[in-house]
Amino acid sequence: MYKVLLFLFLGVVIASCSSDVDAGEFVVGSDYLSVSNKVVLIDTLTVDVSTINLDSLITFSQNRILVGNYDDLYFGKIKSESYFQLSSTGYTLNTDYSDTDAPTYVFDSIRMILRPDKYYYGDTTKVQTISIHRLLEKVKPSEDDDYFYNGSSLKYDAESLGSVSFKPKPISKDTVVVSIKDLFGEALFQKIKKREITNFDEFTEYFKGLVIKSTSNGSSSVVGFNTSSVLRLYYSKYLGDAEESFYKDFNILDGTKQFNNITLDRSATSIKDLPDFTSSLSSLKTGNKAYIQSGTGIACRIDFPNIKQLKYLSENGAIVDAQLIVKPINNTYSDAYPLVDSLRVFVGDKLNRITGTLSNGGSTYAVLNKQKDEFNEDVGYSVSIGSFLQNEMIKKSDSKLSLILTLPNISKTVNRLLVGDQKNSSNKIQLKIYYISY
Repeated sequence: MYKVLLFLFLGVVIASCSSDVDAGEFVVGSDYLSVSNKVVLIDTLTVDVSTINLDSLITFSQNRILVGNYDDLYFGKIKSESYFQLSSTGYTLNTDYSDTDAPTYVFDSIRMILRPDKYYYGDTTKVQTISIHRLLEKVKPSEDDDYFYNGSSLKYDAESLGSVSFKPKPISKDTVVVSIKDLFGEALFQKIKKREITNFDEFTEYFKGLVIKSTSNGSSSVVGFNTSSVLRLYYSKYLGDAEESFYKDFNILDGTKQFNNITLDRSATSIKDLPDFTSSLSSLKTGNKAYIQSGTGIACRIDFPNIKQLKYLSENGAIVDAQLIVKPINNTYSDAYPLVDSLRVFVGDKLNRITGTLSNGGSTYAVLNKQKDEFNEDVGYSVSIGSFLQNEMIKKSDSKLSLILTLPNISKTVNRLLVGDQKNSSNKIQLKIYYISY
């Protein structure tokens, strides 16, 4: 359907798209301002929507310990566990005393103190149980790589050093404290007390690191903890009847030695057949929906297969603006699974490799319209893609680029979103193209 717009609105249309046009490419100028020019609104161009699985996401140096699990009706079973190496600013006991005081030091206890960083996703009213395990190998990437990814993992002792059950309160500043087994703490204390550990290398050779994992069957949330969390060793010094208490902290001092392993079991979902990396799963096979999830690398791909046909509308014509509106599926979001304020929009090739963004100035975002109507028909993410479509329309090669939509903070969260395609009954994706012939 083509709708002829009054030329009175042409100035407004041109003004609204000027910032969307890349410098050096298509620019709307005074040559188009003629009474014989005509602008049409095209809103029936085919838009293909699919779900893709991006290649591995880098999850180290994200400054977040991400732990938990939840079962999702649409995406499946998601789980995150965190691996990290600890170290200290020194490997002696209280330095206010001489070495001759060392025999009077005695071990008290050892605890992992986890500090919330206010991130959470899911239902935090249910009890979460986490368990801490000792790593059996050093925190370092494989020999043929320099990074840790969402699929990376390390070997660890099956026996737990300590566990705790709690109801997450991520917005508060309440710490989660896990009591660690005295047997482990006493052994570490004696190593330091007897000067068998005096530096970082000796420490990591003896104690390679920890993994924190969720062991809840009924948990429904994933929560974030700050990397300022510490393993704290408590000990005391006795002088007759007097007692002085001390502690020694072991911290995550190197962010490259902390990463999150984020996994998804989608075997019982509509995206169970999602192919790896270079292919896509059409929304026609998933109930006219596309899936997006951070942490696991699931993204939405949008293609415009007939965009080149627009250049035949007139001998001289151009796209002056285009608005893409992506709508979340009703009843798939809630207070526990809220909508994010924006989506990141990338440009990708036929193999789902990200090749750039919509503009030269950095990342472009599709912004959420928060004004809800009675039936949530106006809730959606909108982004201007006029320059992208113009370049695709006039491109001489047969290659086609697509748009790839992801959630923000894709490597450190587990948020998710479902959006509709053009055949979705209530949440159709919309494309409005403003085309000028001159």
